[in-house]
Amino acid sequence: MTKVLLKDSMTIKTKILKRPTMTFWDQIYLPQIIKGVCITGGHFWRNIFFHSMHRLGLFKAIQAAVTIMYPEEKRDLARRLRTRHRLTKRTDGSTRCVACMMCETVCPARCIYIVAEEHPDPHIEKRPKSFDIDLGKCVYCGFCVEVCPEDAIRMDTQILDIAALSREGMKLDMNELMNPDPDYTRRLAKV
Repeated sequence: MTKVLLKDSMTIKTKILKRPTMTFWDQIYLPQIIKGVCITGGHFWRNIFFHSMHRLGLFKAIQAAVTIMYPEEKRDLARRLRTRHRLTKRTDGSTRCVACMMCETVCPARCIYIVAEEHPDPHIEKRPKSFDIDLGKCVYCGFCVEVCPEDAIRMDTQILDIAALSREGMKLDMNELMNPDPDYTRRLAKV
């Protein structure tokens, strides 16, 4: 034990712990490798057995592992899952965004870029001249959705295929945000 004296005459007792020495079997990792192979093999044979029984119409209540053949088969997504962004529209087709800059301010990744301009309607103060989101930087926290006073931005498109061949392809402009398109061939051609 070691004693350390502080200015206000309090002593702190520290305990020095020795690291346990590794045995020969611990050093070669053989028991852990065998254990991992046994666990993986157990899952494999269990799934083979139950899939075979399901083909025969038996043991339907017991679920075996299921592989989803993506992209031909799509998984059912939760309705509240945060997926790709979209901007909502008014009845006249214009964006509901009033360029208050709250989503840009609250974004921890700083991936939202808004340029404001005056709105022709005197009842609406301003509108976005440009509204860009860099999906390469976005962390999908949903803060932009929560802070928006106009409910102008949402993350409910159910689009998960967010990939591009370049960094520029990951940047969405206002037109793409107002018209979310799950077919990205147009965006991939922007490379």
